[in-house]
Amino acid sequence: MELSSSRFVGIERRGKNIQDSGLERLTFLESGGELGRLIARRDWSATPLGPIAGWSMSLRNAVAFVVHSPAPLVMLWGEAGTMIYNDGYAKFAADNHPDILGRPVREAWPEVADFNDHVMKVGLGGGSLAFQDHHLKLNRTGQFEDVWLNLDYSPVFGDDGRPAGVLAIVVETTKLVAAGKALEESEARLRFLDRLGRATSTSLDARDVLEVTTGMLSEELGLSSCAYGDLDVDGSGFTLRQAWPGADSLGQTDHHSLESFGELAALRLRKGESLVINDSLSELPPAATAAFAAVGARALIWVPLVKEGRLTALMAAHRDQPHIWTEREIALTREVAERSWSHVERIQTEAALAVAASRLGELSDTLEERVEERSAALNRSQTQFRLLVQGVTDYAIYMLDEHGNVTSWNAGAERIKGYSPDEIIGRHFSSFYPEEDRTAGEPERALETARREGRFNAEGWRVRKDGSRFRASVVIDAIHDDDGRLIGFAKITRDVTEREEAQHELEMAREALFQSQKMESIGQLTGGVAHDFNNLLMAIRSSLELLRKRVPDEPQIRKLLDNSMKATDRGASLTQRMLAFARRQELAAEEVMLPALVRGMKELLERALGPAYSIDTRLPGDLPAVSTDVNQLEMALLNLAVNARDAMPDGGDILIRAEAMTATADQVPDLAAGRYVRMTVSDSGSGMDAETLAKAIEPFFTTKGVGKGTGLGLSMVHGFAQQLGGTLEIESKLGVGTKAHIWLPAREMGAGEEGPVESLEPALATSRKILVVDDDAIILMNTGALLEDLGHRVLEAGSGEEALRIFAAHDDIEMLVTDQAMPGMTGSDLIAAARTLRPHLPIVLATGYGETPHEVGQTVVRLGKPFSQTDLERAVADAMAGVDD
Repeated sequence: MELSSSRFVGIERRGKNIQDSGLERLTFLESGGELGRLIARRDWSATPLGPIAGWSMSLRNAVAFVVHSPAPLVMLWGEAGTMIYNDGYAKFAADNHPDILGRPVREAWPEVADFNDHVMKVGLGGGSLAFQDHHLKLNRTGQFEDVWLNLDYSPVFGDDGRPAGVLAIVVETTKLVAAGKALEESEARLRFLDRLGRATSTSLDARDVLEVTTGMLSEELGLSSCAYGDLDVDGSGFTLRQAWPGADSLGQTDHHSLESFGELAALRLRKGESLVINDSLSELPPAATAAFAAVGARALIWVPLVKEGRLTALMAAHRDQPHIWTEREIALTREVAERSWSHVERIQTEAALAVAASRLGELSDTLEERVEERSAALNRSQTQFRLLVQGVTDYAIYMLDEHGNVTSWNAGAERIKGYSPDEIIGRHFSSFYPEEDRTAGEPERALETARREGRFNAEGWRVRKDGSRFRASVVIDAIHDDDGRLIGFAKITRDVTEREEAQHELEMAREALFQSQKMESIGQLTGGVAHDFNNLLMAIRSSLELLRKRVPDEPQIRKLLDNSMKATDRGASLTQRMLAFARRQELAAEEVMLPALVRGMKELLERALGPAYSIDTRLPGDLPAVSTDVNQLEMALLNLAVNARDAMPDGGDILIRAEAMTATADQVPDLAAGRYVRMTVSDSGSGMDAETLAKAIEPFFTTKGVGKGTGLGLSMVHGFAQQLGGTLEIESKLGVGTKAHIWLPAREMGAGEEGPVESLEPALATSRKILVVDDDAIILMNTGALLEDLGHRVLEAGSGEEALRIFAAHDDIEMLVTDQAMPGMTGSDLIAAARTLRPHLPIVLATGYGETPHEVGQTVVRLGKPFSQTDLERAVADAMAGVDD
């Protein structure tokens, strides 16, 4: 899409006038959509482009073209490829917008940096590029995803006539590619069924049909075994008819008891429903699991054949390992079973009729016998058709007269709709429609469409004999005699309710899995960032602590050092919160005063919620202390405050209050009688109806839409409170607001009572020879200096391998202090190697993560980074305590 020449000249003139007058307001940008206004308001002085007032005319014209285009465009200007784009491209960029505006393309999309480097090289060289359905893996929403794109790149020329940038048209084709793949799968299924039909069409032996069918289906689906079975007359067991790759693969005997495979299998098969198991070990009771294991089935699809209301046969598709069956695999297995059973019954019927015809032919060659032979052929044809129709149980197949009255009824119709032939033949087919559809004239319109066009095809709701509804796929074909006169209709109905329900459940499971994987990825990333941050704080804090001991005793200098150490403590507190969120911290309950905790968090809450929200607190000074984990409680309070903010998109007031409560056994669900402090976060937002409120604390339930919430926030708060002996209680009314109550057990310590204050001066200790190991040279040097300042003798190693060499050369090393996260040999590996040489060696493990590796055992003293000299001295004393005792 191009700008008209008159409009473009107008833009150029306005740009020149603005440039000449030095005005900052750029009308041609502000009329270019949301991105035009955003570009006009932005300060570009910090970018390679410089302030807008200094932009060249070619750059202004190119930007005007981009922001006024309805197509998704992005311009990459200069050697760095500084990104300027329009509203269409902003939608494509998703959560990366507006952060990538004005950034070099390599930084904006690091996952495809090499690709964009090539684009810039070609474009700035005057060349162009075009890609159709190009596959890239992009991170647009915090999660990498497969994306297919149509991309067109062309050079943009500067004032000097040379390429100064690259213009890209970006059109996403992901949905089209996905639709194409779905079509390919459908075509593959039809091709397989065609191959199977051609492979069995000429067979006159039922065993040959079954052998070919099981073999081809096994190869198509990667099965470990596939079999058909005939049910006993009483339905108690079944005998295998044919199996692939052989009957021995399904056990020592061909006969099996149906009940031994569990109540679920027997119930499903006798009701004519397929049995689908992805992993028998996790989905079935032990007895049923053992039965399936005996026949080599860990994952399975069993398709039943029900004739005249009785289970007569089944088809079994097996895998010997767990497998999540796709809808295509299940549907293909059912269709193959239906076709093969119909084929087998046709062969058997034809064989029986052939024998009868042969006998009739032997009696006489008279005219009467010939007439009888022709009659037998006609009867055979009619019998074949009747058997084929009656043998289909997954479809309701029946005939209607020209007025819509039922004239025939097969077993599938009886199973799906619940009527016996005597109950339904002669009645109008509108009996199967819901009352509202009958009133609206839907049955008559369906017949009229079939009369006029020859066929009516649709999906809709239908009603069974018992009044229950089901989703049906319906085909009505008009039937004419040899003279073209309408004599009735053939009607086929299939119950597709299970298919749609299974699809819905599958989508829900996929979404839950996606959210779980997203939370796991966030946890891993947060834990890694906190680890690196702790190492930085460790280097800073230890240097400050050593410096404090050596600088002159000047109040101003000591005050600056003390403030710096307090800042590192605040940073350490921040990483503890991050580790708690990432579930990488060893948590423990302690006595906490809520007024002090909330006061300390208020600034954080105000920054997190924004200026449109005011936070009011009502926390009595005489509140008893509570037993809780500080980090988890802070995260819970922040979570509830953010939920309150989201319920008031236009801003509002949030109230945080706490009160001492005495609960009885039946006052609050899941809460034991006793003394509690109830902390409440209230808002006046949209509130929740009763149905939403009932599901609010369920894992993965969210009202915020896909990509805007995990659905885990309230469930995490609820679980945290219950672990401490409390609970989460929510009150809400639609249009009124929500109150979230966290009940926490009260402690006996008074409101003004405080715990012991840690001494800042280390106590005197016995001098030890200590080997210190850390791959960070600064932390290694500072840790050694802290120990030497305490009077110890120190050896230093920058890796686990170097530490083992030093350890082997010095028999008098009395203690090992090692970091955990080191390349090559970790602290855990070093500890294991050292313990093989000196089983009782005292060891201190320092780590920036919040959790201690399980493999180091209970005899290693853990020291969390960043640590003070007092923390280090205490850890050394604790490690030596077991040896000295």
